[in-house]
Amino acid sequence: MHTETATQQFLAQHIDHTLLKPEATPEQIQRLCEEALQYQFAAVCVNPCYVGLAARILKGSNIQVATVIGFPLGATLTEAKVYEAHLAIDHGARELDMVLNIGFLKAGEHSKVESEIRKIVELAHERNAIVKVIIEIGLLSEPEIAAAAQAVTQAGADFIKTSTGFLSRGVQLEDIHLLRRLVGDNVQIKASGGIRDAQFALQLLEAGATRLGTSSGVQLMQQLLSS
Repeated sequence: MHTETATQQFLAQHIDHTLLKPEATPEQIQRLCEEALQYQFAAVCVNPCYVGLAARILKGSNIQVATVIGFPLGATLTEAKVYEAHLAIDHGARELDMVLNIGFLKAGEHSKVESEIRKIVELAHERNAIVKVIIEIGLLSEPEIAAAAQAVTQAGADFIKTSTGFLSRGVQLEDIHLLRRLVGDNVQIKASGGIRDAQFALQLLEAGATRLGTSSGVQLMQQLLSS
């Protein structure tokens, strides 16, 4: 196997191929899923209204359907997030990327933040789904990042995710190093926001990320082929 092909396969299996734009159409979601099948990405990540469509297209494959909960602000009611998670799983989602309540976190209401995450995690785990918690790292101070990491860990979530890609700066390598120190080996890390360069993507994985959320997955694959 050529080295570039091996590298391409390695990168592909860590990518959540993402389309969360509000103007995304069913045809674009179909193309997203077809690209995921072509490159064998880990998952597609789509808005909740498209979970059923993605699940039908990807049925029988190893590619997971991920969706977002409380997205992109994290400020919906806990009960709404729980119900959204329930419906998403009903429609075929097996990975839930939820936004924690950023305002509560910044206000020091850590028990509320943790409790909300735990409710989503318990529901998901009962139904063989996993939870990635988006902390929107660009909006947080280092003590707040530490508090978020503790809440995510204590609540039993599977991943901590850097950002929505909508509200603040993109991911930086230092973010991954910091989160890895904070969560240890208990929680996986999903890097997201502004990942458009294949070498940067590989550096994020080397730093400790285990998933990459990007809408540029195909471009990353093509960069590796042409390098």
